[in-house]
Amino acid sequence: MSMVAKSIPNDRMAVLFFVMLVAAAGNTAMQSILPAIGAKLAIPDVWVSLAFSWSALLWVVTAPRWARQSDQRGRKALMALGIVGFALSMALCGLVIWAGLSGWIGAGLTFILFALCRSLYGGFGSAAPPAVQAYVAARTDPAERTQALSLVSSSFGLGTVIGPAIAPLFILPFFGLAAPMLVFAIIGVVVLIALRWRLPDDLPRFDARGDVAPYPGSVSVAAVGDTGSGVDGEAKEDSFAAPELRPALGWRDSRTQPWLLAGFIGGQAQAMILGVVGFLILDRLNLRATPDAAADPTGVVLMAGAIASLLAQWGLIPLLKPGPRVAVLGGSALAAVGAMMVGLASDLHAITIGFALASLGFGLFRPGFTAGASLAVPRLDQGSVAGMTASINGSAYIVSPAIGVLIYGWNPMVAFGLMALLCAFLVGWGWTALRDPAPMAR
Repeated sequence: MSMVAKSIPNDRMAVLFFVMLVAAAGNTAMQSILPAIGAKLAIPDVWVSLAFSWSALLWVVTAPRWARQSDQRGRKALMALGIVGFALSMALCGLVIWAGLSGWIGAGLTFILFALCRSLYGGFGSAAPPAVQAYVAARTDPAERTQALSLVSSSFGLGTVIGPAIAPLFILPFFGLAAPMLVFAIIGVVVLIALRWRLPDDLPRFDARGDVAPYPGSVSVAAVGDTGSGVDGEAKEDSFAAPELRPALGWRDSRTQPWLLAGFIGGQAQAMILGVVGFLILDRLNLRATPDAAADPTGVVLMAGAIASLLAQWGLIPLLKPGPRVAVLGGSALAAVGAMMVGLASDLHAITIGFALASLGFGLFRPGFTAGASLAVPRLDQGSVAGMTASINGSAYIVSPAIGVLIYGWNPMVAFGLMALLCAFLVGWGWTALRDPAPMAR
């Protein structure tokens, strides 16, 4: 029986794209304005970076659990939970920062409350990305899956850079530097409405219908869906095997471990450069005394990074169709060169060019490691690998931004040298450790 491709309609894919985009933007959207906020409140740079750490730690801990829950409760329900966590966290963070900048509460209390409100994002926002990845993986054949996962992974990577890039555009009268967080909360509500409206329910069914069997590698989901059982194809995809009866994919599984390790190493470098670049702009452009003026040039730099990331993920990947290994190694090499260029830059133009090159590299790297991990395991393990991928993405933001800022305060070139070294190590190690998964029916 021939393999029948089963693609996801464009309107649903657009919803999934924006769910991932918003979830990622929530993690980094404030990085272009927090340096200015910290300077206005006289908070040390490293404490500004640590405000993200608790949220990132919660993300890493909860993402695998939400991935398993998505197999049982439905992917749409977990996506909605993640977006609600994002929107609520953004709204509360915006109100807390507004109160602090208005002088209603002290600087120390402001950042304590900010960190607590961010925990809503870390604890519940992590439900969305693994649910999206599992939804896509369960509805695409292997030949389609790399491109589909690259698209949704690109939205996550794009969100990490476009969030801080557009945040300065949302600095509005009255709310000032707190306004971008409130605007992002509204965007989250819009995405939630689109999710509820356009994506059909997909609650898994574990009924023991006679014609429902474990997914056969030689038969497509569409073909099984044509048996006339009366159960629609999407429901059947989730009913082939009860996820609670399958052991969770282990972190030491030899099929996925190299890809997850690659994601961890490259993710640390990306988190560091995102965490440091705002402070570098304050210093290289001599804006410490006027932090409000730093938002615009920081937005320019990060917007250039967003455009470069788009070029990688919407231009180079579809055009060149690199395998996961080539995407990871090539992207890491570009990111290493870009990080060193940023470290050596002395003006806005040079900083922008270097950061754009680094973002181009990370734009290739992130879809590569995500697709490599997904293609390494069968369809029924996609929920588990999606949770692991989300944890790896979140783990980068636990301590790496703070470590980067701490080292930057001691010696800027050492900080950017470390970022470049991580990327260069990934190229050298990955050359032998990473191998594109062998083609197989999944």
